[in-house]
Parts: sequence; C-alpha cells; structure tokens
Amino acid sequence: MLDIPLKDYFRETRVFTSRLTIAIVVVLLMTLTLVARLVYLQVINHRHFATLSQENRINTRPIPPVRGRIFDRNGLVLAENLPVFTLEIIPEQVADMNALLEQLAGIVQLRAPDIEDFEKQLRRRPGFESLTLRTHLNDEEAARIAVNRPYLDGVELQARLQRYYPLGGLGVHAVGYVGRIDESELGRIDRSVYRGTQHIGKLGIEQRYEDLLLGGVGIEKVEANAYGRALRTMERIAPDAGQNLYLNLDADLQATAEKALIGRRGSVIALEPATGNVLVFASMPTYDPNPFVNGIDPDSYRLLLEDPDKPLINRAVNGQYAPGSTIKPFLALAAMQVADFDPTETVMCPGWFRLPGSRRRFRDWKKYGHGKVDLHEAVVQSCDVFFYKLAVRLGIDYMHDFLSSFGFGIRTGIDMIGESKGLMPSPEWKRARGEVWYPGETVVTGIGQGPVLVTPLQLATAVNTLANRGTKLRPRMLRSIEDPKTKVLQQTVPERIGEIKVTDAHDWDKLTASMIDVVHGEKGTARRIGWNAEYKIAGKTGTSQVVAQDEAYDEESTPERLRDHALFIAFAPADDPQIAVAVVVENGGHGSSAAAPIARELLDAYLLPSKMNTTASSAHDATGD
Repeated sequence: MLDIPLKDYFRETRVFTSRLTIAIVVVLLMTLTLVARLVYLQVINHRHFATLSQENRINTRPIPPVRGRIFDRNGLVLAENLPVFTLEIIPEQVADMNALLEQLAGIVQLRAPDIEDFEKQLRRRPGFESLTLRTHLNDEEAARIAVNRPYLDGVELQARLQRYYPLGGLGVHAVGYVGRIDESELGRIDRSVYRGTQHIGKLGIEQRYEDLLLGGVGIEKVEANAYGRALRTMERIAPDAGQNLYLNLDADLQATAEKALIGRRGSVIALEPATGNVLVFASMPTYDPNPFVNGIDPDSYRLLLEDPDKPLINRAVNGQYAPGSTIKPFLALAAMQVADFDPTETVMCPGWFRLPGSRRRFRDWKKYGHGKVDLHEAVVQSCDVFFYKLAVRLGIDYMHDFLSSFGFGIRTGIDMIGESKGLMPSPEWKRARGEVWYPGETVVTGIGQGPVLVTPLQLATAVNTLANRGTKLRPRMLRSIEDPKTKVLQQTVPERIGEIKVTDAHDWDKLTASMIDVVHGEKGTARRIGWNAEYKIAGKTGTSQVVAQDEAYDEESTPERLRDHALFIAFAPADDPQIAVAVVVENGGHGSSAAAPIARELLDAYLLPSKMNTTASSAHDATGD
C-alpha cells in the first residue's frame, strides 16, 4: 500500500499569511523610516542642507581693493599700481601639492625663493584662499598656463594690480614701500580686512597711512563645477578703492637734494616755515623699493645689509649726530634772555679755554683764536671759546631746558613711524645711568659736542622755529587726501605745537642779523655761498667730531670715515622766510665747504626756479665750520 503524505492546506495557509504579514510590516516600517528621513532632510533641515548644497556649488571669493596712489605736491606719481599676470593656487582644490608644483615647474620658471614664499603662505593662510606662486609672468608664460589650465586643478591665472614706484629710489625713505605680510604682522592685523590681499605698508608713508591706502575688500560669488572651475559669476560686490594721498614733498626739489648728495652719506630736510610742510626729505644713499614688493631675493638683500654706506637707514629721522656749531644760534638766543647778559660785551679768544683749576684746554677751531668778539661776532665767526664761556655761565640745566623748548631731545611728531628722539643731556640723565655730570661736559655742550645728539629732522624743525620767530609747527608729510570716487580733496591743516617767548621781540632781529652775516658778512664762515645771491640767507655752519682730535689733526690724511660731519642750517629769504633747511653730510669735513653749498643749491632751486644756479662754488675759500 502506498504511503502518500496528506497536505495540511490550512497550516500552510496560516504560515504563508503570517510571513506575508511580517513582510508587509517590515516594508511599511522601512517605508515609514524612509519617509521620516525624507521629511527630516527636506522639511525640518531643508535650509541647512540647501545651504551646504549651494556652498558646494557656489564659491565666495575675496576681491582685493585697488591700493590708493601717492603723489607729490604737484601731482607727480610716487607710488602707483600696474597690472601683472600672477600664477596662483587654491590649496584645498589640490590633491597632491608636490606633484602640482613639479608639473608647474615644467611649464614656467619657478625659483627656490618662489617655492619658499609659497610654502610660508600655505602655513599662514586658509586653504580656500588663492595664494600667489609667481608674479610678473610674461606673455609667453601666461599663455602656457592658460593652455594647460584644464589639467591643473586648483591653478589660476590672474591679472592683478601690483605696487610700483616709478621714480625708483627717489624719496624712498619718505614714501616707503609695501611688502608681503609676514608672520609678526599676521598676529596684529584684522585678517578679514586683508582677505585677498597679501601686501601691507612696511615703511614711510605706505606704513603710516596704511588704513587710508588699503581700501575695502570686495566679494564675488562664483558658480563652480565639481573640479572647482568657475562657470559663472552669481553676485559681485565691488571693493572700495583706497584713498589717494598727496604729499607736501616736491619731487623736483627732492631730486635736487639727492643729486647734491650723490656719492656721499647724509640727509637734507627742507620745511615750509608758515605751515611746517616737509618739502624735502632726503636720506642718502637710497635704494630701489620695487624688488621689496614681492620679496627681494636673499643675495640682493644681503648686499644692502652689508653695504658700508647703510642705504636702508633712514638718516632723516634715525640718524643721530652731534649738532656742532649749528647749536650756537639757539644758545645765543638763550643768553639774550638772561637779565644780566650784555650781547655787546666782548670776550677774548686766544684759541683755547680752560676751566678754573683745570689743566685741560678746550681748543677753538681757529688755532690762534679770534681776538675780542661779542655775541654777534661769535655767531658770525663761530668762535668756540666764546660759547665755551657762555655755556659755563648759563649752566647745563638752563641750556637743557631752553634747547628742549626748540625740540632737541624730543620727537618732532612727524606723521611717520619710528622716529628717533635724539638726546639733550642733563645731570639727571647721567644720574639715571649711574654716572656723574662733569663740568667739562657743560663746556662741550656749548659747541654742540659731547653727548648731545640731534636728528636732521629735529635740526630742520628747530631752525624752522627760528624762521617763525618762536612759533613751533609740527612737520607734516601729508598734504591732502583724495576720494577716488568723487575726486574731492580733503586738505590737512598746519598744527601749531608751541610758542617760544623772548623777553624782547628785537632778540629775533639780532639773531637773524648774526645768521645773515654768517652767509653775507666778510668774516662769515659760510660767506662762500652768499656770494652773488639774489636774496638774503640766514644760516649757520657746523662741524661735529667723529673721533677725538689733537692739534696735529689733518683732514686730508685722516681716513674718510673718521673725518668730521658737516652741517648747515638756514632759512631764506631772511626777511620773509619761505623755506628752512638742514643739511648733514657724514664725514664731509666742514659745514662751510660740504653742507652749505648743498643748501644754497636747494634754496636757489626753490626760490629761483626759472634761473640757473649761479653759485660761485669755487670763489672765496671759507674758513672755520
């Protein structure tokens, strides 16, 4: 008999039904989960994920502003912006940076400094910013990059505006330059303000007025593909251009001063007495600022650093020199304020001076002396013995206070950064150093030697105060600010910072008469430059020792670097001052022969611009300072 199993259809039906139910429930649960997730993504967090999607598609890029230009007082361009091709890389779009750099090196020339600077930027800047690898690509290099660009992820070819100084080194210590932002600057600047900008003012006007010149960064929203390539611009907010600056400098006059100092080391400062405006701000030697814009190469920079003439030093505000006999007019004025002082009283000058009870002799520049001289003749002939005795009579405390009122030992407050203050010594100053003030130091202070130090700018500001008969004005570089959109000029105004009072207004006349005779008198130490002048010059020569000298000192046999510094101060025309000048020539020898002729050339260029300079530099040898 066959054993045939019977099917339990009811049981199978129940099993099938239960399995189907479970399957349906699972499907429903999965569907509900999917729907819930979709609701979460599309409804609850719609804005968040929509924003992320847009950010993947749209890149926001900074647009660097156009830096403001710098002009001289006559509108001559001192600093401008020129278009250049730059090779840039966006790091976050690069998978293998080393491979990319190697690939680019086969297309354009990449120097070691370019790579080093780029690597520094990689460490300092966020990955989404465009970083400069090369600047100043020529047309052929730019074309090669453009052709290969589809195969270079993260690489961009940009036409940028770059800082350029068309006059090269002319006025570089005044104008300064811009350079790449370094690590120390990154720590103090607002990075949002400098987005898209890799340069900042380093020295001079470029540094002092960085906030005006920089401008405001713009924004560009660009639609990009999966490779980061820009497809189209969605939105653009234009940057705000920096303000244009007009300086008080006269470029032609500046060129005259620098030309006169070629082959020498020194400084020339010229001010406008009525305003304090800086007409000339020369420090020699100079250097070309253009290589500094994108980073000067190490070898060239080393040459500048090791140059014995130190062209990088701004002698106008950081050079500190003994003023020598240029201090004598100020001490003469100080003496006139003493009640029992008689300017007509004569003093015998035998060629030396000795303090009571001392064997040391303080020499006069004129070996056998000047004979009997009063205050007027002492200034005209620059008699050291007279001022030795005057210094002892006045005392160091009175001299310190009076000379400080003219700004000696005090920063002028010029609108530049890093000005030195010089030194107006006093017993208190020495005590603070744990030292004792000696009477001999009072003696040598009377002729501007010893510890007293001034900068050329301080000297110019002081003689400017003499020209103004006591009115002190702050020296000023900035003349006006121009809005690049409206072209409206905002003029700066002179800043009066003090007034020097004298007991008798005629004291100014007496001092001016003495300074006029320095240049135009028969015995004046600067009479050489006064010959055939069409206007009266009030001046004073000065010579400051670099090393101690004995009676056997011979300038011709002394090494050039050990010779005396030559100085000269002046204002002209003497009866209506239009310009005040201070000249310092390092190791120039005598103020009369080295510094004064430079001042005459500058005065002629300013007061007689339409005429040739007819100074007879070879006529009449001058003596003394």
